Amino acid sequence: MSKRGPSTELIHHPFRAPEGWDAVPVPVHKASTMLFKDTAQLNTPRARDGISYRYGLPGTPTTYTLAARIATLEHAEHCVLTPSGLAAITLTSLAFLKPGDEVLLPDNAYGQNRHISNGLLRRLDIAHRFYDPLDLPAFQALLSERTKLVWIEAAGSVTLEFPDVVGLLKACRMHGGVRVALDNTWGAGLAFNAFDLLPDREPGLGVDLSMQALTKYPSGGADVLMGAVCTRDIALHRELVAMHENLGYGLGQNDVEAVLRGLPTIALRYRAQDAATRDLARWMAARPEVARVFHPALPDSPGHAHWREVSPDGAACLFAALFKPAYSPARIDAFVDALRCFGIGYSWAGPMSLAVPHEMSRSRSLGLPWTAEEGGTLVRFAIGLEEVEDLRDDLARALATLAD
Repeated sequence: MSKRGPSTELIHHPFRAPEGWDAVPVPVHKASTMLFKDTAQLNTPRARDGISYRYGLPGTPTTYTLAARIATLEHAEHCVLTPSGLAAITLTSLAFLKPGDEVLLPDNAYGQNRHISNGLLRRLDIAHRFYDPLDLPAFQALLSERTKLVWIEAAGSVTLEFPDVVGLLKACRMHGGVRVALDNTWGAGLAFNAFDLLPDREPGLGVDLSMQALTKYPSGGADVLMGAVCTRDIALHRELVAMHENLGYGLGQNDVEAVLRGLPTIALRYRAQDAATRDLARWMAARPEVARVFHPALPDSPGHAHWREVSPDGAACLFAALFKPAYSPARIDAFVDALRCFGIGYSWAGPMSLAVPHEMSRSRSLGLPWTAEEGGTLVRFAIGLEEVEDLRDDLARALATLAD
């Protein structure tokens, strides 16, 4: 063979890492093109199983490793990864809904789930209705022949009401033919087992699908966008894989590596942030400026009894403080601006604590869990990994500005 040019030699270089190589970090496989050993292999149909290789978009050894670990975290058998938590929600809804169907969503659903239901799904002639996650009879009355998917959030977005998960699941099972999907970003696979909520009392009572934004706890670094949908049902998994291919979802392998690096510490971080959040939520609830604090572990928080039934050992890193109506939205904005240990920004479960005022009237269809006489502006706090004493001192200093 004549000597080949340097580009050809480098592209076709024969060195490969030995098969015996092993290490703690997962190798990062970056590839769009997968090579086949011959045309016979090229022409062999690839199984649509979510773990076979044909092209880089469905997955690489790196992404399939992360998917397997997320499935274990979620107590599931199968997992599909997506570019974001919203992409995971969209994948689930599009995989299991068709024109003429209906989806039910909790009134405290994640805002983007409301958005795609009001927008994309409506354009596809898929109807939606909102339900109160704490009003089981009203929920049961909404179930109809058109209802094909029910979303549950535990706890709910921003106001953190903990739903009657057990009651909602039993109602769906009795109705028949309704798939239940849980947004499990808050629980992260750690607070409870979504597929077996009451293992000692009612084994097997659980959701059909569990999704979470890996952006939050699995990453832990506030530097990655990613999502996942898990199930124990191979038929449901195949439907997810088929829609995943139709949508053309892909992941950056360095992002996958970042989540793989964050996973080993997820339980430690979850417990540390949970403990700090409970401490600060109790402290904030005793403040004279605050009308009410929403946090599932507080006895007067909506759905506390439901939380205690399925998730007494896990309560994540979020709480929301409802300020007394005497404090105008502008004054609450000034309070948030005065914080120094809290960043102002969305998301949560990263290393930095965050605070965001919320105008809730635009994101509820069935009313708020308080009246105008009870409270005014709501601020959601996401507690990071700073020292609790520093966060408490920062809150106290900023709260003092409300007296000015």
